[in-house]
Amino acid sequence: MLVPLFLAGQPHQPHVVLTRRRSDLRRHAGEIAFPGGRQDAQDGDLTETALREAEEEIGLDRTHARVLATLPATSTFVTGYVIHPVVAAIPAGLAWTLSPREVDAVLELPVSAVRDGRSTTRIERRGITFETDAYIVDEHIIWGATARIIDHLLERMISGEPLDLTVPG
Repeated sequence: MLVPLFLAGQPHQPHVVLTRRRSDLRRHAGEIAFPGGRQDAQDGDLTETALREAEEEIGLDRTHARVLATLPATSTFVTGYVIHPVVAAIPAGLAWTLSPREVDAVLELPVSAVRDGRSTTRIERRGITFETDAYIVDEHIIWGATARIIDHLLERMISGEPLDLTVPG
């Protein structure tokens, strides 16, 4: 899974790129997630998988991504997937080409707005209502594994080695 970041605005502030999955998908329908998917046999490693999947889902040319770091592996509770997040710097202002089979929208959110949106919320999935940690930005609710990945990203950005988001250009 790719965690694309770019600098935008004045002064330059980090933004994160997420997708909203189509509402008619069998798994994780309508959820907000990072671009990503399963490793294919031809992928050399999980970084290559993340770059390929981002290219397939949102049209991010892998030559525009500069890999910065990996984040801790994160599991999904219901489907049991293990996600291996790869953080990359990308240029601002890219035009997205959405996969019509998987992606409904691309979201470019300021990291500060995501951080400030930390909350708990009630969600209903498959007829079950539960309370969960989430990030709420405008009408977007980011929860589950994506929220846990954002937790790791924010921790890394605040207390870890700084991420250099500049891209050659």
